[in-house]
Amino acid sequence: MATQTWFITGSSRGFGRSLALAALEAGDQVVATARRPEQLADLTERFGDKVLPVALDVTDAAAAAAALDAARDRFGRIDVLVNNAGYANVAPVETAPEDDFRRQFETNFWGAYNVSKAALPLLKAQGGGIVVQFSSVGGRVGGSAGLGSYQAAKFALDGLTRVLAAETAPFGIRYLVVEPSGFATDWAGSSMEIQDIPPEYQATVGAFTERARGSRMAGDPDRAAGILVRVVKRDRLPTHLLLGETAVRMALGHSRQQLAEAEEWQTVSVSADFGAEYPVALPADTE
Repeated sequence: MATQTWFITGSSRGFGRSLALAALEAGDQVVATARRPEQLADLTERFGDKVLPVALDVTDAAAAAAALDAARDRFGRIDVLVNNAGYANVAPVETAPEDDFRRQFETNFWGAYNVSKAALPLLKAQGGGIVVQFSSVGGRVGGSAGLGSYQAAKFALDGLTRVLAAETAPFGIRYLVVEPSGFATDWAGSSMEIQDIPPEYQATVGAFTERARGSRMAGDPDRAAGILVRVVKRDRLPTHLLLGETAVRMALGHSRQQLAEAEEWQTVSVSADFGAEYPVALPADTE
């Protein structure tokens, strides 16, 4: 298979670092971006001109466009674009500082938006490519107390990606949304700030914080990176890829619950249309 060129945001640690290494070890070329590109020096020392370190704050749309221009100038094309940069802080929605809530959304949603949008002219001109959006199983299932901004951004990113897939299908651009559960990265460690949690939220937000900080994450980011390098070389991509046993269990349970609820309320839902039977009985109001 021909050598692929990757553009990976947030390459200094976590999934981004593992993915950059896996792609390079597979013989591919990597544009590795980070806020502090000096953190990528070991990659250039080991892989030489197969890696291009680039400074990038994904919340800066002009910087995203410039980074992609640098990638094109160096390698001529981008085969796999990975929006990986992101982080989560923990606080109840009611008491979370609004500026922090917005800053998280700026990185987790608008950062991916900036890079994806800036890449579209290049991907269109070269006749296609793959965009990998790093979400979370929480971006499918939701409901993790304390992660209001993070999970809202991941839901928004999934919605944006579905629209992009519909709009750009004629240009040969394909999309993959990655939905991991807990992995042994810095996500729940030094990257995560715990805001003040009021006493009345200790049973929900506090309990989540204890689980996130106190449990050993089952997911291996190096294995996940190896899987992704193999997956993007296929002709047929999944639209969404769950990573980790917990992610699979949560997603299947959520989907089954959604299907059961839609079927239970089907008659009521249909009755809202002109010409449908109306009114109809509501489902039993007991468990």
